[in-house]
Amino acid sequence: MSEPVDQPVAASGTFTLGGDLTVRRLGYGTMQLTGPGVWGDPEDPAEAVRVLRRAVELGVNFIDTADAYGPFTADLLLKKALHPYADDLVIATKAGFTRQGPGAWTAVGRPEYLRQQVELSLRHLGLERIDLLQLHRIDPKVPLAEQIGELAALQQEGKIRHIGLSEVSVAEIEEAGQTARIVSVQNRFNLADRVSEDVLDYAEAKGLAFIPWFPLATGGLAGPDSPLSRIAASHGASPAQLALAWLLRRSPAMLPIPGTSSVAHLEENVLGATVELSDKEFEALSSVTA
Repeated sequence: MSEPVDQPVAASGTFTLGGDLTVRRLGYGTMQLTGPGVWGDPEDPAEAVRVLRRAVELGVNFIDTADAYGPFTADLLLKKALHPYADDLVIATKAGFTRQGPGAWTAVGRPEYLRQQVELSLRHLGLERIDLLQLHRIDPKVPLAEQIGELAALQQEGKIRHIGLSEVSVAEIEEAGQTARIVSVQNRFNLADRVSEDVLDYAEAKGLAFIPWFPLATGGLAGPDSPLSRIAASHGASPAQLALAWLLRRSPAMLPIPGTSSVAHLEENVLGATVELSDKEFEALSSVTA
């Protein structure tokens, strides 16, 4: 069956989270729908609402947000733009980061805090259950079993469907898995930054989703005569679109979540899902280092 031409995101394929929640692999991340330093309201709230609605029109049915974005600014915009939500729309959120001001982030994983934030996320998003709740950062001051244990308790109460992690090592995923079932991991990963390669490989082998944040960064790889720029030109695409195509090709477990505060930029980004790299092009990009 051919994919609808007005929904380029469909070309990214699908992934089933936790064995029961199928989403299109190209999602959308809400972090840029806030003010500077991921703090406060965006300069143009109406455009933020348009971005969210347009993302869904283009075929996105996996949106990643967090209580810390604003804080809660992105969540309230999501509710305004898309509530009541389509049946197939999956909203993933995160808890475990506190905010002290623009650009300031402090991990807090005390069980009572995580519970509070999950309850607030349910209210701000207008949900009865969060499909995917990710521990935003592990708090080194609190035993990991206590942090995951509280999320597992919320899961048993029906307030969380699935549990994920963010910015973790393979060892930390395995440790968390002793307390609850982990279905996803969200680490920084892009063409120019592949420090989490081992985590990606582990996630793929174990059937976990790997959600790369900052996915379109190309660093110094997009110079005028670089392989990235040359291959992009041959496809009539931008380097960012090629970076996204490379991620989608890199692993079937990959769920990129490029974010933007502009409808025009959104429409440009999602076309990366339609770029088909040849084996030779994929290997050329994979061999490039920053």
